[in-house]
Amino acid sequence: MKHKISVFEKLIDDSIRRVLKDYQPRTLFAPAEYILSLGGKRLRPLLTLMAADLFGKNPEEVLDAALAVEIFHNFSLVHDDLMDNADLRRGYPTVHKKWSENSAILSGDALVIEAYRYIAKVPVDVLPDILELFSTTAMEICEGQQYDMDFEQRLDVREEEYIEMIRLKTAVLIGCALKIGAIVAGAPVEDTDLLYEFGINIGLAFQLKDDLLDVYGNPETFGKKIGGDILCNKKTFLLIRCLKNASDRQRAELNRWLTATEYDPDEKIKFVKNIYDELNLKFVVENLIEKYYLASLDCLSLINIPDDQKRDLISLSENLMYREK
Repeated sequence: MKHKISVFEKLIDDSIRRVLKDYQPRTLFAPAEYILSLGGKRLRPLLTLMAADLFGKNPEEVLDAALAVEIFHNFSLVHDDLMDNADLRRGYPTVHKKWSENSAILSGDALVIEAYRYIAKVPVDVLPDILELFSTTAMEICEGQQYDMDFEQRLDVREEEYIEMIRLKTAVLIGCALKIGAIVAGAPVEDTDLLYEFGINIGLAFQLKDDLLDVYGNPETFGKKIGGDILCNKKTFLLIRCLKNASDRQRAELNRWLTATEYDPDEKIKFVKNIYDELNLKFVVENLIEKYYLASLDCLSLINIPDDQKRDLISLSENLMYREK
């Protein structure tokens, strides 16, 4: 499994290095190249190649589609970091910090256009279906980002609203990445749909794990400042459940920190984390992650191919659930 994935990862990395290379003017394309060069997990393009391989397709034949997914993902990170005013991405300065806010907007736009140039390279017979899937996913990601911003102004966000937001903002692109690979490989519709649902459940678990690491992770391995969601009053599942389960005293203190305009960042992070600990919320979220992970395995089990061919996806999924970054 490790050998096959390492081959796929090298194929992706070698190809990413050629994206936008030598495009002019450099003031436009250097920021876009920079975000792509920072690496990351390359999870989404890897899943596209693995989905194609699952159904017997040469992964190189879906490489352009995989790159489209990764390029679009990086566009969303550039704009997301700008809207969150984040300082770090993958342990390095974000695009708007290294260049400017205007550069982040325009280079992000360039990445979207480049993503569509790559997705248009899929075989003509599946192009309409894949363009529809890709465009629907792109719009859903924008919807999810808007919900995320809307939630910042609310203290009454419900847990089901949050799950829908992360489904749109994170999970649909993972589902899309898998389904694209399966469609190009000629998989039956029933199997492409099951693989998409596998991706949705993995995506939900993945984002919940990300939320958990933002509070309980190691900053040296996580690649971002710990407590960033707390400082931004992000309505993560942790905060939503905290507001729901807190005692009157805890809720009053929590509301004071959430509405404060001047505060010591370290003190705010420490206070909120202490309430999470008092309510045992780390355990609650870990159980929810396990629920979605098991649901993903149920979807995968129904796909009509031998179980031994699914082992790579299962192993990768397990690694994602127990990651530290």
